Amino acid sequence: MRKAMDVTQTELAKQSGVSQSTIAKIERGRISASYDTVVRLFETLDDMAKGGKHDITAADVASKDIVSVQSTDRVRVASELMRTTGFSQLPVLKGDTPVGSISEKSIFEKIRAGKTMEELKDAQVSAVMDDSFPVVNETTPVSSVTAMMSDCGAVLVAKKGKLVGMITKADILKLV
Repeated sequence: MRKAMDVTQTELAKQSGVSQSTIAKIERGRISASYDTVVRLFETLDDMAKGGKHDITAADVASKDIVSVQSTDRVRVASELMRTTGFSQLPVLKGDTPVGSISEKSIFEKIRAGKTMEELKDAQVSAVMDDSFPVVNETTPVSSVTAMMSDCGAVLVAKKGKLVGMITKADILKLV
């Protein structure tokens, strides 16, 4: 994206607050950037592309009611919740902290891998869950969120460390 915009690593470093050497190492694949660094770089590039105009934020798009399950719940609870709410994926929490995700797809993959329905329904969600959805700040531009969603089905939105919403691909499509 940086090269396509004809922005130098030095210019990007100056605007984003990420060192030029770190940007070079990330681009060469020598280091894996932290989530915060990647978001900062994408937001900076997005701002540069728009000439500094502000984007719609994650808070503007997020569904405020987060339907979730606890990591200690049984898979049958998650499955029933997905069926009754119409959601195909749910964040998995331990208390108020996101620890994973569960989806119809991940449950079907366990069945295809040889688990029986009986084994699955009584298993704890923590035993079958996938990685947690990424968490972004409420002020994150939605363009940065959409870039992240190519690798995940949803993004959680937080305000001062507390979850306040969730963005799915369906929420993004509402903008179109």
